[in-house]
Amino acid sequence: MTHEIPQPLKGLKVVEFTHMVMGPTCGMVLADLGAEVIKVEPIDGDRTRTLLGAGAGFFPMFNRNKKSIQIDLHRREGAAVARRLCGSADVVAENFKPGTMVKYGLDYASLAETNPKLIYASLKGFLPGPYDHRTALDEVVQMMGGLAYMTGRPGDPLRAGSSVNDIMGGMFGAIAILGALIQRGISGRGMEVQAALYENNIFLVGQHMLQYAITGQPAAPMPARISPWAIYDVFTVKDGGQIFLSAVSDAQWQTFCDLFGFADLKADPALATNNERVRARPTLLPDLTRRLQAYSADELAQKMEGAGLPFAPIRKPEELLDDPHLLATGGLADIQLTDGARAGQTVKTTLFPFTLAGERLGVQRNPPKRGEHTREVLRAIGLPDGEIDALFESHSVA
Repeated sequence: MTHEIPQPLKGLKVVEFTHMVMGPTCGMVLADLGAEVIKVEPIDGDRTRTLLGAGAGFFPMFNRNKKSIQIDLHRREGAAVARRLCGSADVVAENFKPGTMVKYGLDYASLAETNPKLIYASLKGFLPGPYDHRTALDEVVQMMGGLAYMTGRPGDPLRAGSSVNDIMGGMFGAIAILGALIQRGISGRGMEVQAALYENNIFLVGQHMLQYAITGQPAAPMPARISPWAIYDVFTVKDGGQIFLSAVSDAQWQTFCDLFGFADLKADPALATNNERVRARPTLLPDLTRRLQAYSADELAQKMEGAGLPFAPIRKPEELLDDPHLLATGGLADIQLTDGARAGQTVKTTLFPFTLAGERLGVQRNPPKRGEHTREVLRAIGLPDGEIDALFESHSVA
């Protein structure tokens, strides 16, 4: 029996002036939840459509379930169309430099004069303050916000292996929008909400800041940290294979020892409690590595899974496209690429990691082609075909 995918934001209209990752992520959250999200692109299109290397997946990843309209905001007619579009919106989201939207009359104060129910999300590098004039990137805030220090080895700061601040910053922006929508349902009025990369990064490292406040000891970078658990590490085993193994409680330690026949370790009073094992890590981990050399990573995985102990194979992102759990639970969905040499081809993308009424939120629309919905969107806000044709001819829209 098939169930209809819940769309709790169906009927909500969102106009998105965004680029890169943070803003598009915010819009994608709302789009996946059923909102009509209209992505406003410049005449030459969102630049993430043509990025190479690590940026090649940005546009198809973060712009599904949206419509695309191309508007030249530098033209008076284009800016006027954008303001009219925003006048019909429930939510406007933007992630341009401070002051950019004011130039076009697309800032919150200007739009709220005629649309007081509008919820306006500003997604920036920094919340208003001494840093807000700076240009921020995920890597910038990771470096200045302690995350790169915590991720790399001592003396070798290293950014996290994903756009963590961009993605989470967009998600926090969406959370703020959802809260503002509930408040609007009570008061009847909209509001401006803000989210920022730097503040998101500070939230991520807050646990380490509190560690210092409580213990007086600075947090060491993760590769050099004092682990709170003794068996909590990557082991290199037979044939050079690698696997993460863990036993974080005294009961799990006893099960671990029974599983591999380490009766001597189980009986050792110096290893009886987790904290004692943590203190013994410098000698315990090399000993375990030597003992586990008899097993391959796959054999260890089977034994750990059978005993209900935590473990993890060391996987590469591309290997996850064939992950049996993701395939069985609907964690991956097909999308059709719209740009580049593979335009028109179908690939798999990842979905949000939650369900509504037991259903994953899927792909209702492929990432849009440049300006794919311009005429449709302009008709929906009441522009006659003749006026739309004139806008195309003047290159105010495309």
